[in-house]
Amino acid sequence: MAAAKVMERLQKKGLIKKISKGVFYKPKISVFGELRPNEQEILKPYLFQDGKRVAYITGTYLYNQLGLTTQLTTRIKIASRSKRIYVNTGAIKASPVKSYVDVTDGNYQLLGFLDAMKDLKIIPDVDSRSAIMIFSNRIKQLTNKEIEEMTNYALVYPPRVRALLGAILEQVNRTRGIKKLREKLNPLSHFNLGIKPDYLKSASNWNIQ
Repeated sequence: MAAAKVMERLQKKGLIKKISKGVFYKPKISVFGELRPNEQEILKPYLFQDGKRVAYITGTYLYNQLGLTTQLTTRIKIASRSKRIYVNTGAIKASPVKSYVDVTDGNYQLLGFLDAMKDLKIIPDVDSRSAIMIFSNRIKQLTNKEIEEMTNYALVYPPRVRALLGAILEQVNRTRGIKKLREKLNPLSHFNLGIKPDYLKSASNWNIQ
């Protein structure tokens, strides 16, 4: 009760502001006026449980951050294996999607990257050539351990993700894990991802069109 009264007094003085039940922020003032926390800061309490990450932001919001689309979205998707997360705090609205594996601080970025590959055909206003360049450049920056982890996660994603990841790994000459990906694909399956051969020269090796 004492803490609640202190928080109430701080709100009345304008020193803190309430976002949602139990969540407050200290406003910052710039030449453009008051600055609210960005979406990721507001959503941060929902992404962790007992100090451990259990969820991550995905969908169009993430793909915009990755440079795959210029489209913005008013509804954010939050992926988690262990819980369904809904958020409705003023301008921030989020709905849950199921992650393919348990989410940790060490893997959530790799999972978001695989999500982008999975959703390539439905990302708003995506340019396939630019997308392949973004995927390729980011994969080049990964360590061998991260490549191995990503290929292991890709095994539980839809087959088109394994095919696209394998083709990009082959193109950038990062061969770790390629054999494993190929073994988990039906050699008779074809994947219509709208990728031209000159965008991804190894596409035909993975039955990608």
